[in-house]
Amino acid sequence: MKVLVAMSGGVDSSVAAAELRREGHEVVGVTMRLWGGESDTGCCSVSDVDDARRVAQQLRIDHLVFNFSDDFTAHVVDPYVDAHRAGSTPNPCIECNRHLKFDRLSQRARLLGFDAVATGHHARIERQPSGVWRVVRGADAAKDQSYVVHMLDQRELAYTLFPVGHLTKAQVRERASELGLRTATKPDSQDVCFISKTGGRETFLGHRIPFRSARVVDESGTELGTVDAVELVTVGQRRGLRLPGGAPKQFVLDVDVEQQTVVVGEESRLSRDELRVQRVMWSHEPLAVGSEVLVQSSAHGATQSALIEEVGATSVLLRWREAQRRVAPGQSVVLYDMSDRMVLAGGIAE
Repeated sequence: MKVLVAMSGGVDSSVAAAELRREGHEVVGVTMRLWGGESDTGCCSVSDVDDARRVAQQLRIDHLVFNFSDDFTAHVVDPYVDAHRAGSTPNPCIECNRHLKFDRLSQRARLLGFDAVATGHHARIERQPSGVWRVVRGADAAKDQSYVVHMLDQRELAYTLFPVGHLTKAQVRERASELGLRTATKPDSQDVCFISKTGGRETFLGHRIPFRSARVVDESGTELGTVDAVELVTVGQRRGLRLPGGAPKQFVLDVDVEQQTVVVGEESRLSRDELRVQRVMWSHEPLAVGSEVLVQSSAHGATQSALIEEVGATSVLLRWREAQRRVAPGQSVVLYDMSDRMVLAGGIAE
């Protein structure tokens, strides 16, 4: 099989390419140039491209570079800025997977005659006895990335490979060391590639949108203070609100960008019985109203049980079995089966 492997310059994608090579596939590595601005984090730096190229040389496979920077700006960076402008909390790495790694890259691979694309994600793809493809959790629970690849539909699932999903992270590094790969001890990328460590989110957004100050009020409307940039405040936040000391800890309950108001209260006031999820994509067919699912609302958060109360064309209303802390609008919400193993759907918290 002829496989195009997305090589980010990290150890996981390096070993993914090595595993496919070992299995006898015709492997070509590709690194996507996504962000052309300042970058000292994530997987978009010049050194990462160089690491990917050198690993490809070690594995004796061809290495390509695709420039998708315009697509990245249009589908990841601009929506990230727009989300903050509107007062929501986006997930740019998930949007990168959705639009670049499992859309734009797959399109290019098909045009070039590849039989499959592969990445180094810690997740697995399994075909059920019914013939339906599913994303399932990776073997390493601590590194599982099924949450961030939840958007794959049946067509993409049949075309995608996750060669390291059956390995733990320790096993991945061990195999990289055995092969003498230069990425064997390279630290994992944890940050958004276009947000630099030196400037941070505030500097990045400050160059692109005008910040507006906002009143900080309690639920009765009493003003407690102000924040300099309402666009940087997120639901559930506690730090950085500059509230007077001595009172119980206050958490952000709501952000109204238009009215330039941030509502705060005690943590218990974040509790919710329901969660509406928009832009829902089912990996196969929607579940029926009344079905029970497990719900994950952050990359490494624990799942919680919920019942499906409503199913719309692109939305789902969930009722928690036990009240849960409010999910910040804009965050990705992924539904799993009751074994907490198989991805059923995913969308964006309203």
